[in-house]
Amino acid sequence: MEAEQTYKDRIDKERMPRHVAIIMDGNGRWAKKHGLARMFGHRQGVETVHRITEAAAEAGIRYLTLYAFSTENWNRPQQEVDALMELLVDTIAKETPTLMKNNVQLLTIGDLERLPKNAQDKFRHCMEQTSQNTGLRLVIALSYSSRWEIIRAVQQMAKEVQSGTLRVEDIDETTVSQHLTTCNIPDPDLLIRTSGELRISNFLLWQVAYSELYFTPCLWPDFTVEEFYKALIDYQGRERRFGKTSEQLNTENKG
Repeated sequence: MEAEQTYKDRIDKERMPRHVAIIMDGNGRWAKKHGLARMFGHRQGVETVHRITEAAAEAGIRYLTLYAFSTENWNRPQQEVDALMELLVDTIAKETPTLMKNNVQLLTIGDLERLPKNAQDKFRHCMEQTSQNTGLRLVIALSYSSRWEIIRAVQQMAKEVQSGTLRVEDIDETTVSQHLTTCNIPDPDLLIRTSGELRISNFLLWQVAYSELYFTPCLWPDFTVEEFYKALIDYQGRERRFGKTSEQLNTENKG
């Protein structure tokens, strides 16, 4: 706890990332490491979600996006998929009062229509209940993949071109962004991936074009608030140039 406070004290509140996205990886390996069934890892991972969400809200981060279930995850054994869906439903029902208490607004991105109806209903109910909250926006990526999202955006734009409501020559980066499921969410400043894997795994490919990437060997259930603070401190030690030179940034900052 003392170390956690030490890292917290080192965070510059004036240079906090507005949006942090996390690929929560390693639940299954954590369970195997402890000689447990995979679902124990997923349940332990839910506890990590709880504490990191609270830490992000307390730190003043505006958006926290968590990669909870990818479209590729539908290919897992049916028994595990069913258990994950049940865990999602139980968790959202249990956590809704806490989200309300902490002024957190729940949002989702992904193909929710593929979820079981009870899961869809629970998430929509929670989003409605928390819609007026003004604190942290907690974005859960469910049945999500970036390629699915980009294909969906291209299809929507193609239909608009066909109908005459959009001209091909008017399509630019802003147009594409407006057709993504994240259209009302700023791009992530920081992307964290746990478990030591060094890849993006089809997550927010368009949106993380200029995000800072942070990889940690920590398995998600072992990802503590202290580890989260370490990621924030590492982020604050980087220079975000967006294609410009350091000299240009210094001149702009002085101006």
